[in-house]
Amino acid sequence: MRLHGQDVSAATLARKAGDLGAAGGVRSVVLADGAERGLRVLEFRTGSGLGFDVLVDRAMDIGPADYRGASFGWRSATGLRHPGLHENADEDGLGWLRSFSGLLVTGGLDHAFGAEELDASHFRYSRRATTKNGLHGRIANTPARLIGYGEDRVGDEVVLWAEGEVRQAAVFGEHLRLRRRIEADLGGTEIRLTDTVTNAGFDPTPHMYLYHINVGWPFLDEGARFEAPVVRTLWQSDSVAEQGFSHLVLPGPQPGFVEQVYEHELRPDADGRVKARLANDRLGVFFEVEYDSGEFPVFLQWMHLREGAYTIGLEPSTNHVGGARAAREDGTLTWLGPGESRGYHTTLRVGALAQPSA
Repeated sequence: MRLHGQDVSAATLARKAGDLGAAGGVRSVVLADGAERGLRVLEFRTGSGLGFDVLVDRAMDIGPADYRGASFGWRSATGLRHPGLHENADEDGLGWLRSFSGLLVTGGLDHAFGAEELDASHFRYSRRATTKNGLHGRIANTPARLIGYGEDRVGDEVVLWAEGEVRQAAVFGEHLRLRRRIEADLGGTEIRLTDTVTNAGFDPTPHMYLYHINVGWPFLDEGARFEAPVVRTLWQSDSVAEQGFSHLVLPGPQPGFVEQVYEHELRPDADGRVKARLANDRLGVFFEVEYDSGEFPVFLQWMHLREGAYTIGLEPSTNHVGGARAAREDGTLTWLGPGESRGYHTTLRVGALAQPSA
């Protein structure tokens, strides 16, 4: 482990400090004020300058995150709102936007993208012919059952971890379960996500999945660069042509900015992995997402550069931006059979930009 400029083994660390907390670790807290009151949080600190909060009661998503004193997990005006305040059908399905904040907000498990009312005849219940789905589905506002968390010694290293299960279920409806494990190495600068979504019910059930990964100030700032192996841009919102802001070199906060959205085709490496990043030359840092292109065949870039809500989203997705109805019509929607699972293996990484050679 690299800690404070030294290579330190787990045994050496034990000699130097009677409590691992001197170097880093995972701490369980409960937030106690305002709209976040009662929210269970696991605070990860790796000792390398990377810190992040896992929101147990919000699907084990990741809220605030920082690196060497600089925040990169987006903090919106909603704050970390307790899921008990959420109403899925509120505001014609847009109530999700009243709790939209943090580095990682998960979309799914059966629906992602815009609010839609869709056929539910596959559940064979006459009183529920359709299902109303809010923006990006229900999972992000569902508490997890915490399976465990802690620090494991693996050889000369220490792995910080947390694991939980989130259940999305209804009588005469879906029964989907998300098993999420989050790991980070003591002395490391990456967050590893391992997600498994299982149809625990007995009816074929739609499955859509999206990571809304949101980077905020100061990692995002005027002059920050979006970098990815873009083969071509498959789609972009009308606001791109109307506003004309670059999606490669980003401006500072803009008054009245209308969100710009792109769907890019990205080129995977020989192992099928894809990397996309935001680089900030002024701070000399980057944030990067790495994912499996077979698990997430779609990548979206979301730009919301409005004053007071300044962020960029890097979004691996199972489906195209057209949403659930379009996926049903063109045959790209995933249907999980009884007992069937899908796995997702993703890494979020921060670090210092390489210095140009003299």
